[in-house]
Amino acid sequence: MASSFTRRTAICSTSLRDGTNKREDAYGGSVENRTRLLAEVLKTITEVFPPKRVGVRFSPFSAFNDMSDSDPMATFAAAIARANEAGLGYLHLVEGETIAESRDPSVEADIARLRAGFDGAYMANNGYNRQLAIDAVESGAADLIAFGRAFLANPDLVGRLEKDAPLNEPDQATFYGGDARGYTDYPTLEELAA
Repeated sequence: MASSFTRRTAICSTSLRDGTNKREDAYGGSVENRTRLLAEVLKTITEVFPPKRVGVRFSPFSAFNDMSDSDPMATFAAAIARANEAGLGYLHLVEGETIAESRDPSVEADIARLRAGFDGAYMANNGYNRQLAIDAVESGAADLIAFGRAFLANPDLVGRLEKDAPLNEPDQATFYGGDARGYTDYPTLEELAA
């Protein structure tokens, strides 16, 4: 079961998009078929863990590694409907291209439409700084904000955000480097003060 589950989870992210999924069986072709594996994985997970303790992350606006879809809104609306049917606790969307230097306001309406299809908490991600995160939560645009790159460069990110302290800039040249450089060598505020 574990190896089958791991294999299914690994291929789930590429099975959604019609530009990647070229299958001709029950897992390819229509949006319903392309979201079938997701539904099966969610069913398996929620048989082990309470659904409200499970979330799913999608990147509907990112074509990373040439992943494309002829109608991403329809595809991801269907995937989100599957997550909603499973009764998951949260939906996590990467809001735009992950390689972008700043937030893309052109996706805001699409994000709102996708989010409307999910009943649980909404976690936003991609390009948020402290003030954008505060504004998004206070306005109800998001329930939670995920920080990725900022956490890599700031092991004490939560404390820095609480104090509105300056952040270390992440060194993208060290991303995925395979050693400690860029992961465990950024200074904390306490170390900088010493």
